[in-house]
Amino acid sequence: MIDTIEKEDNIISEEEAAQYDRQIRLWGLDAQKRLRGSRVLLVGLRGLGAEIAKNLILAGVKGLTLLDHEKVTEESRRAQFLIPVDADGQNQAQASLERAQFLNPMVEVKAETNPVCLTRCSRDLMVRVDQLCASRNIKLFCGDVYGYNGYMFSDLGQEYHFVEEKPKVVKASNEDNDGPEAKKPKVDPNETTMVKKTISFCSLKEALEVDWTTEKAKSNLKRIPVDYFLLQVLLKFRTDKGRDPQPDSFAEDSQLLLQIRDDVLESMGLSSDLLPNTFVSYCFSEMSPVCAVVGGVLGQEIVKALSQRDAPHRNFFFFDGLKGSGIVDYFGSK
Repeated sequence: MIDTIEKEDNIISEEEAAQYDRQIRLWGLDAQKRLRGSRVLLVGLRGLGAEIAKNLILAGVKGLTLLDHEKVTEESRRAQFLIPVDADGQNQAQASLERAQFLNPMVEVKAETNPVCLTRCSRDLMVRVDQLCASRNIKLFCGDVYGYNGYMFSDLGQEYHFVEEKPKVVKASNEDNDGPEAKKPKVDPNETTMVKKTISFCSLKEALEVDWTTEKAKSNLKRIPVDYFLLQVLLKFRTDKGRDPQPDSFAEDSQLLLQIRDDVLESMGLSSDLLPNTFVSYCFSEMSPVCAVVGGVLGQEIVKALSQRDAPHRNFFFFDGLKGSGIVDYFGSK
């Protein structure tokens, strides 16, 4: 969940200009001012949440609030780098606070333990929060990592405005030589222009409830990433069990995952062959390298949304750690 503060003074100080010099050169002073005037609420401080927090703090948002109701365990401590080794039993958000703040003293970082990008949340909770955010015109991001696979989702509203830098097109002058080629517009590689664009996003509920029984949907099945259906299975597992698949119950959870796979795909009117049985071998725990990749992408998407620079990922990003590749795809109403 992110919110932009319109009334506060977003002037960049000399110290901040020096701190953020490289990124100001990258996306401009106006974009950095928008970051400087934005507060972000991050829910979930495991491996992925820590990576997102790091990227947002270093980018220079005004404030970041960390929310997590879970206690630190040996597993969660190993999954991320913000929790000290002696923090077992503490609240994960509180335990992550000191190291998070140390990353950038110019960003106000605080921890809250009351229930509100979302990570490690149930499907129902994410849908409810998305609906609440939409009613208040607040942008929402969700993400999770399951073993070698990770995803992010964004809902930036019905009308999201941004600017994109494009090469400047120069009209042919009268002095040019005659001929059809001379009259065509030319691209000047030395000049660029900022183009304003508007796109729309759908809700998470719409994105997860695609009707796959229509002829159009069936014709697109071959190009649909299998990660989308894997996500549906893992969210259903989390809903049914109140947790994610665990390595210490691999045999039991593997069988349950296969059963949920069959049930979920059958309810969609699809064959279980879409998601081969081998998926159960690589969706346990959080893999730190996968957290780094997905957290980097998710953090950058939040930065883009706050600065309103460059085209956002619309609306899913899936990463496959086994293949070492990611894909952006859109699900839901256009």
